[in-house]
Parts: sequence; C-alpha cells; structure tokens
Amino acid sequence: MTAAPDLDPLARIFGQKPPETASDMRRMIDGFAGLMNGDLPEVGELREDVPVGSHATADIVVPKGPGPHPVLVYLHGGGWICGSPKTHRKLAYRFAEAGNLVVNVGYRLAPEHPFPAPFEDCVEALRWTRENAASLGGDPERIAVGGDSAGGNLSAAACAALADDAARPKAALLIYGVFDFARIGETPAGMPEAPAALAELGPKMIELMVGSYLGAERDDAILRDPRVSPIHHADRLPPTHVVVGSADPLVAQAEALVSQLGQSGVHHEHFIDEGMPHGYAQMEFLAPTRPAIGRMVDFLARQLG
Repeated sequence: MTAAPDLDPLARIFGQKPPETASDMRRMIDGFAGLMNGDLPEVGELREDVPVGSHATADIVVPKGPGPHPVLVYLHGGGWICGSPKTHRKLAYRFAEAGNLVVNVGYRLAPEHPFPAPFEDCVEALRWTRENAASLGGDPERIAVGGDSAGGNLSAAACAALADDAARPKAALLIYGVFDFARIGETPAGMPEAPAALAELGPKMIELMVGSYLGAERDDAILRDPRVSPIHHADRLPPTHVVVGSADPLVAQAEALVSQLGQSGVHHEHFIDEGMPHGYAQMEFLAPTRPAIGRMVDFLARQLG
C-alpha cells in the first residue's frame, strides 16, 4: 500500500509529541487555533459567551444585513474532550458570511463532564435557540444544526432526540462525524497506510477520547444508545449533508450512516473529498476546503430557504 499523503499538520504535531491526557490535547488544539482562525471574513457582529442553557454558552455570529436570518447551531469537534467556539471561529464565520446566524456552542467537556453532559448541553442549546432566535435576528422556523467530528456525533444525536420536539432542526450538517461507537477505530479497506508512529498513536488517541466520554468500561448497551451512536436512530434525522475526506478513518462511519439514511428514506447528500485528512474543513490552506464549505452553504440555503 502507498503511504498516506503528508497533508495533516495535526497528525504531524501529535506524532512528535503524542497527547496523553485531555489537558495535553487541549493545549495542542488551543495552540493550533491561530493557524486555523486567521484572516477572519467580515460578519455583522460577534456576541461572545452568551448563556444558552444551564451550563453551555455560545459565541453568536450575526451576519451582515437585515434579518430574520436562517440559523445554524454549530457544535465544535475535539473528541468530546477539547475544542471550543474559539477554536472553530473561522468556520462559524464562513457560515455567517453566507447569511446564516450562527450559534457556536461551547458545551461541557469530558472527562470532567462525561456522557450524557455534552449531549444534554447540545439538546438544551437547540431548544434555547428555538426560543430566542427571533430576539437575535434569526428565524425560529429555519434552524439547522451542524458539527464536525465529535460535534457531528452530537449534532446527529441531538437531531434524533428532538425528532418529535418543536426544536427539531430542519437540516443536519455532519462533517466527518462518529455515528457508531461499536465500530470506531475500523479502517476502511484500501485506505492508504499511515506511518508507523501514527498507526500506533491511533488506538491510544481513540481510547483517550472515548474513554473520557464514555468511561473505561463500556458495555454494549451504552455503545448502542442512540444518544451515543445515532446511527441506530438514523430514520429520525432531518435532511442531512454528510461529508468526509478519503484519508480520514472516519470515512467508514460516514458510509455506514449514509447506508442507514438511504434505507430509511431520509433525504441526504454524501461527499468524500479525495485525499483529505480529518479536520480539513478548518484547513483553508488545502485546496478542497473552500469548495467543501461552499457545498455546505448551498445545502443550508436549499433546506432553510
């Protein structure tokens, strides 16, 4: 097999000094945020650290122009243990630049706050957004949810949980997410071989994140809980946009969810960006990133009007 292309700066950093704790991971991600969030696009207004429930806060990015605007509740990635609205600011700004009011949620993190706390924060933030969108310049009838990695997992899980609720999102934007914890760590057949150091690091990183979120001892019941593995309630999702890079091991997670969406008759789109690593939606120095964001923006415009 050929070696994986050297496109992933996060992987290079982790390969040099692997994180051993959630604190290590947070320091690395926070230190990397400057590269991801430079040269912000123009938006109308930023309101920071707005309470959006009992525990969560959000940075609210208001687009230019008069409302009411369509709304995107964004749930950041970071393996359930790190990340924040600040680490994902530029991506939120891209959606606001396109005319969406963005509620960029900061939910509680594991291991200090394991499952179900992050999930509950995200559900509560969606309900809060529905109740308060109008006062922010948004349209409470045009709300979508989206997120990357752990945020993709939380977005899908929250959609399924709210399927019969007035706060049910009109659309879901799922960016290289985890949808079936029982299959996490599986590598698709034919995927390029990772360098030895990174191949050894992979299982340790997975256990750091999954163990922090679900605990070291995990039985089948928790792995199959749809609040954890939303693939088991794929039929309850709204119209969904699923995107992942072909060099991301989570491509198998995306394909499994897409299969279930198809079997359930849920309207969906599925894109695989060739050669792209995990996290590439924040890496605008990679050529496919802006077109991928453009497809997401177009999907939101079609679904939210």
